[in-house]
Amino acid sequence: MTSPAPTAERFQLWLAEHRGIVIKVARSFAPTPGDAADLQQEILLQLWLSLENYAGQAKLSTWIYRVSLNTALTWRRGVARRERRIAPTADFSQVAAEAASPAERADQRELLEKLYAAIHALPASDRALVLLSLDGLAYREIADITGLTENHVGVALTRARRRLAGLLKGVTDELE
Repeated sequence: MTSPAPTAERFQLWLAEHRGIVIKVARSFAPTPGDAADLQQEILLQLWLSLENYAGQAKLSTWIYRVSLNTALTWRRGVARRERRIAPTADFSQVAAEAASPAERADQRELLEKLYAAIHALPASDRALVLLSLDGLAYREIADITGLTENHVGVALTRARRRLAGLLKGVTDELE
């Protein structure tokens, strides 16, 4: 059974529920806020163009992750020169808004910037796995999104976590 023709209304409903996926993927793969905005637009375009291909065989969030990650990986390959400009300066005001004081907000912002810098330093495949894991997805869901086997996801994710822990050495003490 084919899905109904893509409509702006259906697309808007999907985005209302799952826009966070697009934002997280873009922030994880783009070195600057401007690049993240560009990547978000590219992901949204690819989602729109792929909308009629969604047959409902996988969860909607799984499909959105797959399109988003594939778009981000393709985008990264096409703009390798951006890798030299890694300097995350994203607006973290929404994340840090719950802190009790300006000093705590600044500390949270700094820690979040360090986390994103470490994530940016990972190879793209590791970055994707860490992002999906941080989002709380099970190995099976990650396997569906990435096309890897569940066992390979487990092994690769363990290695990616070790690399990330190495990059965050010293920062983790600040989290405790």
